[in-house]
Amino acid sequence: MYDTKIKDFSFKFYADNKKAEVSLNIEMSDEVYRNAYFEKIQSLENLWKEEIPGLIFNENFTLENGKIISKIWVEKMDVSLFNKNSWRDIFEFFVENMEKMEILFFEYEDYIKDI
Repeated sequence: MYDTKIKDFSFKFYADNKKAEVSLNIEMSDEVYRNAYFEKIQSLENLWKEEIPGLIFNENFTLENGKIISKIWVEKMDVSLFNKNSWRDIFEFFVENMEKMEILFFEYEDYIKDI
């Protein structure tokens, strides 16, 4: 996975018994910085959605622990980490979408980092 070199700004994989997810999480505790980074990526939203259909943008996503982060993600429903028959679909989804996210970030890295 691509190292963004930005603290609390990372690509993540997630899977459970209902879905798989590839995301870019902006988890800075300083809301000003978190919002600034999110707005930079959101300004590229149309470009990103062309490459990754179904991409979701949420500036104020609440984690289970109550922490507010900004999150950009795509998900694949009706797969389960606990079902061996889903593993191939999950893996292919992860590889395809993480690669697209990393490439998009890399292409616009200088713009995104210019805060």
